[in-house]
Amino acid sequence: MDEIKNENYRSGFITVLGRPNVGKSTLVNALMGQKIAAVSPKPQTTRARQLAILTDEDAQIILMDTPGMHNPINKLGRAMNAIVEETLQDSDVILWLVDVSDPPQSEDELIANFLHTARNLPPVVMGLNKIDLLSTEEQDSQKDVFKKLYSNAADVIPISARKRSGLDDLLQKLKNMLPKGSPYFPEEQITDYQERQIAADLIREAALMFLQQEVPHAIAVRVDEFTERETGGAYIAATIFVEKESQKGIVIGSGGKMLKKIGSLARKSIEEMSGRSIFLQLRVKVSENWRENAVFLRRMGYETVEKK
Repeated sequence: MDEIKNENYRSGFITVLGRPNVGKSTLVNALMGQKIAAVSPKPQTTRARQLAILTDEDAQIILMDTPGMHNPINKLGRAMNAIVEETLQDSDVILWLVDVSDPPQSEDELIANFLHTARNLPPVVMGLNKIDLLSTEEQDSQKDVFKKLYSNAADVIPISARKRSGLDDLLQKLKNMLPKGSPYFPEEQITDYQERQIAADLIREAALMFLQQEVPHAIAVRVDEFTERETGGAYIAATIFVEKESQKGIVIGSGGKMLKKIGSLARKSIEEMSGRSIFLQLRVKVSENWRENAVFLRRMGYETVEKK
């Protein structure tokens, strides 16, 4: 831990909460000014908690990007919700992100009910995302709708993560709500994820960009080897898991074309993240019904899966 920089220095943890595909990872990347979290148009792109550490001269803001809270239909979904609930207990502030371009969804109501009934939660700031899609009149109307959904919010701040609008106001508000104290992490550290974890997420992100229908949700990625090369680059071997043999054929594609597309996009993303050349080798493997397999989920890092 670094020494406190001045008596007014602030440092703390902020959970970024919201339903799937509401823009949490896009917001985290925008606040950080660089990409550290996987983003795609598909729901549930984020499946684990990732820290994004933003340090400046007067504060260290530790954003905890979480999976989208939803009504789960399998063990994976329940494990993801458990991650969110555990993360909230470690927070100094909760940033609840909602999509004001749509009316409140069932998952928004689920979150509101959870916040109303949970005990000892920190203050909640509601971020009204995607205001760039609405007129000023529509913004005011939607703001009232979401304020009624959770009237206990300490503040309601309109933003656009994609357009990076309103982020300075949001950041200042979050800073002011953090407790005074020393930074938790070195100034140069920006995430708790290792490169191999980020690489796995970026490979899955690439797959989500190309695959349709039920296949994206049936995908998991494991990095089997991450080897530094003397030339300064790195060799990465990874396995893409699916649940059915038919899905394996879709991911590989005719003559291996789909897997090549996924690998090409993933390699570029990893190179941009790491700033070096990458040789990426992918294979596809079937693990039947893995989203209901507690042993598989624990191997993939979901320690909160029930042991039934």
